[in-house]
Amino acid sequence: MNSSVCDTGSDTDQGSFDDVEPKVPAWMAVFSLAMGVFGLLTAEYLPASLLTPMATDLGVSEAIAGQAVTVTAVVALFAGLLVPGFTRPLDRRTVLLGFSVLMIASNLLVALSSSIWVLMVMRVLLGVALGGFWCMAAAVAMRLVPASLLPRALSIIFSGIAVGTVVAVPLGSYLGGLYGWRSAFLAAAAVGGITLLFQWFTLPHMAPRSPARLRTVLDVLMRPGIAIGMLGCVLAHTGHFALFTYIRPFLESTTGVSTDGLALMLLGFGVANFVGTMLTGWLIARSLRVTLAFMPALVGLAALALVFLPASVPGQALLVAFWGLAFGGVPVAWSNWVARSVPDQAESAGGMVVASVQSSIAAGAAAGGAMFSASGITGVFIAGGIVMLLSALLIAWRVKVQPSPVVEPTGLALHL
Repeated sequence: MNSSVCDTGSDTDQGSFDDVEPKVPAWMAVFSLAMGVFGLLTAEYLPASLLTPMATDLGVSEAIAGQAVTVTAVVALFAGLLVPGFTRPLDRRTVLLGFSVLMIASNLLVALSSSIWVLMVMRVLLGVALGGFWCMAAAVAMRLVPASLLPRALSIIFSGIAVGTVVAVPLGSYLGGLYGWRSAFLAAAAVGGITLLFQWFTLPHMAPRSPARLRTVLDVLMRPGIAIGMLGCVLAHTGHFALFTYIRPFLESTTGVSTDGLALMLLGFGVANFVGTMLTGWLIARSLRVTLAFMPALVGLAALALVFLPASVPGQALLVAFWGLAFGGVPVAWSNWVARSVPDQAESAGGMVVASVQSSIAAGAAAGGAMFSASGITGVFIAGGIVMLLSALLIAWRVKVQPSPVVEPTGLALHL
């Protein structure tokens, strides 16, 4: 998950703390990082479930409100590259606690925002925390447990993604319906507060280390077949996030679903997404190429079916769940592709995929907003569906897949 531009922990310490491999795993600290993952993911995706009431309350269009996702993703992209260098002299415990403080501040100030522009600025704080945390999470895990237990530790940390996928969006929609959209961000701030306390008492001191150079990532990108693979990855994620950012206004405009019904449909998406994540390993064991191409194609077909099939709440609930099931396999498949394609620089390539996914979130939300303004919500879903189908064609036609390595990585690590 972490890249060579992040705090990889491969260089000489600059601090005075003991930095040998830990003999005893710090499991409580590992669980505190999982809570951080859950809190950050929840805060990042809340606007997708609250877009309509946010836009109405702030007096802007849903297309403009959707750019709250874009701002966070763009800032997270650059924060992941720059924050480790800027925080180089600091104890990593202090830096991680700082990210939790930023998350709390962002959610509180968003809940108090009086205009869309104030809200956007507050989402910048979340972007800094998000990008910095993702960049450092795996490197910190390496310093909390012995090497033999690292896969288990990473699975625990990134389980926060799976839980967030199931809980965050439907819970935001439910709270927004009961108490207004601002209450969902207040709840997210409360989660951040609990996380901060847990991390304060469990994270050990960790000496700062020198981040590796950005040049390593560029060298990996120049290898044969890697750039075209990254393009396929970007297209698959861009199409999905163009669709997902505007899922609420689409469902409300086509079926008139109630707030409670919408929350249940989004919960169905999250549960199906989690199941898809778990099932993808079975598919990858049979054919990684088919999995890489087939999953985006299914998402594209689901998006187009939502537009062109007769609209009904049960029918669209099934299609949304099918979409969640299919997309659950996309990040897992790309995680495996990275490990097979660049086994000698898996961390650098993993960081490159993280940057690709964050840029895709930003591009998808921005492009979806532009299409929403130009041709309405139906145009967003037609365009998003077509992008997913084109990505599937590109992957099947041009992306090279190497034989399976001996050890497969956890697929959850790239669910950004």
